[in-house]
Amino acid sequence: MDLLQKIAPLFAGWNETLIWSVLQGHMGYAIADNEEVPTAAQLVLGDFCFLAGQPSVPFAAGAAAREIVLQDESWSDAIERAWGSLVQRKLRYAIKKEPDVFSRETLEGYIEALPKEYELRLFDRAICEQTVREDWSRDFCACFSGFDDFLARGFGVAALHNGRLVSGASSYCVYDGGVEIEIDTAPDERRRGLALACGARFILEALDRGLYPSWDAYDLRSVLLSEKLGYHVDHPYVIYIRR
Repeated sequence: MDLLQKIAPLFAGWNETLIWSVLQGHMGYAIADNEEVPTAAQLVLGDFCFLAGQPSVPFAAGAAAREIVLQDESWSDAIERAWGSLVQRKLRYAIKKEPDVFSRETLEGYIEALPKEYELRLFDRAICEQTVREDWSRDFCACFSGFDDFLARGFGVAALHNGRLVSGASSYCVYDGGVEIEIDTAPDERRRGLALACGARFILEALDRGLYPSWDAYDLRSVLLSEKLGYHVDHPYVIYIRR
């Protein structure tokens, strides 16, 4: 039995697509306190690590990503004792996974409302190369091993202005039957409906490919955007962000 099989029971019932992505072997990696008989483990993917099992300060001190997600509040004391003032506690918002909730007519309306000076295009290699030029867009392809891997297993929708990438929605990660949405806009191009149009086009593309477009909200602004697109909030949950 390999490590992923051994630690999978520790994460049972955790309805998080990044966890599924690692456990299903698509991307990311796992760390356990004991590889033979694990009692605690973390799954690491991109900027996130997910801690499960029996909390301990030494294991919490090894959190291997910037955003530390807890299985439950029993981990909070271990994280705070291990990291002290080097972590900040905040809330994220889980979004319900409802496969039949989207209105194609509504989503197409958001796309049609895109200001005429902008163009929507699926990611190609040239757009992928633009993603690493500015901080706001670096996460669009970051979890894949390279641009070729992203184009083979993921996809994205870009809003372009005079050829410049100014907003986008992409697959942050992939899992069996779905993708996790990464969506963002250049700071100087926000509040123009670009993220809404990109998100709508991404959702339609995912559905046309037979994939579920999963969403998890960083803050309440992300919740509001998700609700416009048809999602419903499930519950807030605690994370710690390393400074």
